[in-house]
Amino acid sequence: MKTFVVSGSASGIGAATTEVLRSQGDRVITVDLRDAEVTADLSTPAGRNHAVTQVQRLTDVVHGLVPCAGLAGATGVDSALVVSVNFFGAVALARGLQPQLASAGGASVVLLASNSITGMPGWRVSVADLCLADDEPAARADAVRAESVMVYPATKAALAWWARREGTTEPWIGHGIRLNAVAPGMIDSPMTDQLLADPEIGPLLEAYPTAIGRVGRPEEVAALIAFMLSDACSLMVGSVVYADGGTDAILHPESPQGWAVQRGE
Repeated sequence: MKTFVVSGSASGIGAATTEVLRSQGDRVITVDLRDAEVTADLSTPAGRNHAVTQVQRLTDVVHGLVPCAGLAGATGVDSALVVSVNFFGAVALARGLQPQLASAGGASVVLLASNSITGMPGWRVSVADLCLADDEPAARADAVRAESVMVYPATKAALAWWARREGTTEPWIGHGIRLNAVAPGMIDSPMTDQLLADPEIGPLLEAYPTAIGRVGRPEEVAALIAFMLSDACSLMVGSVVYADGGTDAILHPESPQGWAVQRGE
């Protein structure tokens, strides 16, 4: 039996991932604002420290971490809060639990990116750059200059870049910890329900293209995450895997508009 930590475990992909891992006979320590083994607010440094401390009290070894907790970029949502939860909350869990991950003798972190990185033009790249500079106050200040719908992809791009940049370094793969990210498309979840009900964003999502003719299910992404956490996925380091029913392939059939293009590099 292995021990995993999943944040955002109360609903959506986090809940589905928890269910899949437990069905395999593994232990899952859940983290969320409610209905979790560890209740914590990942939007603040104090809340993140509390989450890490409580997990460390429950286990000395963590075989895998899935920071699923996140906020949608919907009308009226605080853009600064999206930055703090989506990027800094996730990275703080990974950094805080690095000793426990290293103790596993082979561990994995799967971050939650999004296909909006390449599928949604015009998002605020400067927010992603400030996230990667580890400057939360500056990232929050920059984020409030844009609508949260344009900040959400920036936080997800920053997570993908962080996995690629940090995944090959000594503190991570040097200690046997694989960093990767999964980039889901539109998934049947409370977050998607919130966006579909949004008077500005909802109509745009109704035209969302997929090759399979439907949105994804949380358990489909959870199955991929479980594989990425497993020893069978030992060759994947710094990878960003799309799971979006073909949406990105429809939008970019030959030359995907990667983040380097988006940044004007």
